[in-house]
Amino acid sequence: MSDGVKLSIVVPCYNEEEVLHETTKELTNILSGLMNASKISKNSKIVFVDDGSKDKTWALISEFSDKYNCVSGVKLSRNFGHQGALLAGVTTASEDSDAVITIDADLQDDVNAIPKMVNEYLQGAEIVYGVRNNRDTDTAFKRGTAEMFYRFMGFLGVKLVPDSADYRLMSQRACKVLLSYKERNLFLRGIVPLVGFKSAKVFYARKERFAGVSKYPLRKMIKFAIDGITSFSIVPIKMIMGLGFFIVLISIVLLIYSLVQKINGNVVEGWSSLMISIWALGGVQLISISVIGEYVGKIFSEVKGRPRFTIERDIYTEKTQQENKR
Repeated sequence: MSDGVKLSIVVPCYNEEEVLHETTKELTNILSGLMNASKISKNSKIVFVDDGSKDKTWALISEFSDKYNCVSGVKLSRNFGHQGALLAGVTTASEDSDAVITIDADLQDDVNAIPKMVNEYLQGAEIVYGVRNNRDTDTAFKRGTAEMFYRFMGFLGVKLVPDSADYRLMSQRACKVLLSYKERNLFLRGIVPLVGFKSAKVFYARKERFAGVSKYPLRKMIKFAIDGITSFSIVPIKMIMGLGFFIVLISIVLLIYSLVQKINGNVVEGWSSLMISIWALGGVQLISISVIGEYVGKIFSEVKGRPRFTIERDIYTEKTQQENKR
């Protein structure tokens, strides 16, 4: 069984020309070691997914695919985002692979955890999560906000694997179930646990980025968190109702207080309190409308049913077809 396991490592790339040489070197060494140990098939592949890069990323992928038999690539027609690129790679590779590993190109996720993931797969696990054993490379702000996010998602009833990103192994069967989820608003960290099947965890120390800059600045991280929350729970809308009842309760208390003060002859014209009330209620209303609008916007994007990605060039399939003809 172990000699025939075909493994594909999917690597989403967006303007990663500075790291691709080192990433290719490390991943090919990992694949070679697993092949020599007869744990995976000689036809196992690295699948780089170019997510509409504007630098030399695709040129390097094409060069490496010509140079190394185990390297292939998929070029998307434009930038579809990290989650879309991941899904494109899984869709392409899972068709003829026994297992698929997804990992980012920046080498922050330790590639030495891959053999451990393969071992867990060979022992029967169909989903193996890569989990950080520390967050020493993150800033205090990022560590704190990440912990708050996981706790809040847990409060909303969303099952996530804390401190795991998109570094995981999935069997072909698990990939097929994942691909049966058709939503356009992708939050794979929340969808994968819904797949079920036997799972395992492999712990690793997260490294500093090898080169280049992060493709997830604060703005994108906030958007990613909002997508995760609104894609899996309607609790925020229910919280708006609770907030509305709370404000009504406060207004009733203030009304009673005002009447008592008027009866006692202690009426004071309160311009400040009036303005504070107007601004406070106006802010609450705007926030409430924006939360509802977020959900309406997701419905709008879902009902259009547009493709989640479009492939311009697929070297992986081309290579697979050539190998099958031999």
